[in-house]
Order: sequence, then structure tokens, then C-alpha cells
Amino acid sequence: MSYGPAITLETAKKAAAAAMAEVRRNAWTMAVAVVDTAGDLVYFEKMDDTQVASVLVCQDKARSAARFKRPTKAFQDMLTSGGEGMRVLRIKGAVPVEGGLPITIEGKIVGAIGLSGGTSAQDGQCAKAGVDAVG
Repeated sequence: MSYGPAITLETAKKAAAAAMAEVRRNAWTMAVAVVDTAGDLVYFEKMDDTQVASVLVCQDKARSAARFKRPTKAFQDMLTSGGEGMRVLRIKGAVPVEGGLPITIEGKIVGAIGLSGGTSAQDGQCAKAGVDAVG
């Protein structure tokens, strides 16, 4: 899949709003980041009482998904497979934790979203809600 034009602020806010709506529906506490195709921050939001580390983690997940053109869960799966999958630990910028997803519009990657604050699966569920709202 190739890159398209970078995500707009309006679209980034729409993705983040949908992701945070899923967070609130489940009574979780998270932070969300949306980045452009280069992995640079376009939009960020953090709920009150979110763990401090989630501020950076959500941005790292989004950046990884954008730059590597794949969900961060793909790296998580590589790592958990062991053996040669352990090489993922040497790939600079690859985040092997679910919760980062590329955002595609009309078949092109325009950016990515990352969530942090819950379990990996919860982060992934909320990221998917954000992607689904704009994809």
C-alpha cells in the first residue's frame, strides 16, 4: 500500500473522537495520538487520570504504524512467535504492542492512530474505532 496526502486536522480529530468515544463507552482511561504519513503528530488528546507513560506510548504506536505501513500488532505477533520473530526488537521505531493502526482513505495511507492506557487488546479495539470512523 502506498502513501497518500497527509491526514488533515479535521479528519484526525474525527478519528480521535471516535476512538475516545469507544474508550468512554467501556469506562477506560486512555490517550490518543494521530500522526501524518511521516509519523509527525497531527492531533493528541489525553483523558484526566491517564497514566503519564501513555502520552508517549500512544504517539510511538501511531508513528510505528505510519512509518512501517502496518498495525503494531503485526510486530507484537512477530515477537510472541519467538525465534526469528525476536529480530523485531532490533528494528528501530517498531513498536511490538497492539494499539497502533494505519489510517487509509481511498486505498492510501494518510496517517495512523495510536492508543495507550488499557491492555493491548483494549488499545487496539479503540484504535480500530477511530480508523473505522474515517476509513
